[in-house]
Amino acid sequence: MKSVSFFTIVLLCIAIFLIDITAFYWLQSITQLIDSTFLSLSIHVLFWAFTAGLIVSILILKVTLDDISPIRKQRIISWFYGLAILSFVPKFIFVIVISIMYFTNFIFSESKSLIIVPIVGLFSGFLPFFVILYGILKAKFRFKVHHHTIKSRLLPKSFDGLTIVQLSDLHLGSFNYRYKKMESAVEKINHLKPDYIIITGDLVNNFAWELRGWDKVFNRLKSKKGKYAILGNHDYGDYSTWETPEEKQENFEAIQQFYKTIGFKLLLNEAEVSKKNNDQIAIIGVENWGKPPFKQYGNLEKASAQVKNIPFKILLSHDPIHWEEEVRDKTDITLTLSGHTHGMQAAFQYKNLQWSPIKYKFKHWAGLYKHNSQYLYVNRGLGWLGFPARIGMRPEITFIEMKTKI
Repeated sequence: MKSVSFFTIVLLCIAIFLIDITAFYWLQSITQLIDSTFLSLSIHVLFWAFTAGLIVSILILKVTLDDISPIRKQRIISWFYGLAILSFVPKFIFVIVISIMYFTNFIFSESKSLIIVPIVGLFSGFLPFFVILYGILKAKFRFKVHHHTIKSRLLPKSFDGLTIVQLSDLHLGSFNYRYKKMESAVEKINHLKPDYIIITGDLVNNFAWELRGWDKVFNRLKSKKGKYAILGNHDYGDYSTWETPEEKQENFEAIQQFYKTIGFKLLLNEAEVSKKNNDQIAIIGVENWGKPPFKQYGNLEKASAQVKNIPFKILLSHDPIHWEEEVRDKTDITLTLSGHTHGMQAAFQYKNLQWSPIKYKFKHWAGLYKHNSQYLYVNRGLGWLGFPARIGMRPEITFIEMKTKI
């Protein structure tokens, strides 16, 4: 909220107030069916008490934000994100549904409409409320393994069956040092017994202090051949105001040091060669590369300079837009692993059908994509940022098996 102007916060509060006025108008058509005047009045008072409390709290938080410690600030902002969405979205859906039903005469019988419309209206409000509440309390910790097999003629026979676990967008600061919440993810990863474990950026929200104590968790991760990582846009400290450039640099170096502590090789516009028998593959890691306002620290030419003669290449690049702009049809890189989008932390998914509003910003936003013989995988993220929930978009552990195509 620090980066958001006070005027924008006021507009948000006005939006909340207006939707609540409309929701209360329709709520009265339901509470009038209640025989108890006391109960009806209590519902009205609680409705407006919550609205007033939320709006006043948001305004106070904006005014006092600079005086709050960074740790508490991060927790409070996340909590208010969740509370505001939990309040606003169900009421918005409730207003839309019940308005449509009344103004289109959806229920033809007037006598039945007095009962059915309020019931359907309430259901349309309570259902999203409990779905969001479940996303906040439970779903964001229900780690899901996505299994994929990718075949390529360029993969050397010695590497047939190569397995990779990809993690991305952990945003450890959002976990608020709840180390036990990550234990099930570590167990799932180790059970897969991967050759490589790869983290494709956004380890933190912004600060190195978010990593305190997490080394004990991540040192338990086991791979057969190696562990690699790259940086995401949040790992540079660009989303905070620093007293001196040296302070920002110290934060940045501490994040890099953490990777060494947990046994991950951080690839900063460089490549690693993996050898088996007489065969080789290359793992290329670029720093964050995105379109403005995201900065372009990445240098693919520099990163791949020493491995151009190796036929099979895996690229680690945080932002999937990089694949569209510099990789696809412009290089011979077979597989690119990205993250960044989080799948917006909210989506509708059923079997092979998936939809999220994030698709209007990112063409490639979740899962596996193929173009000719080149592949892109966009991890849905293991953590969360801002809105403290996962709705229809569970945190992801990606398991990829590479096969030699004959």
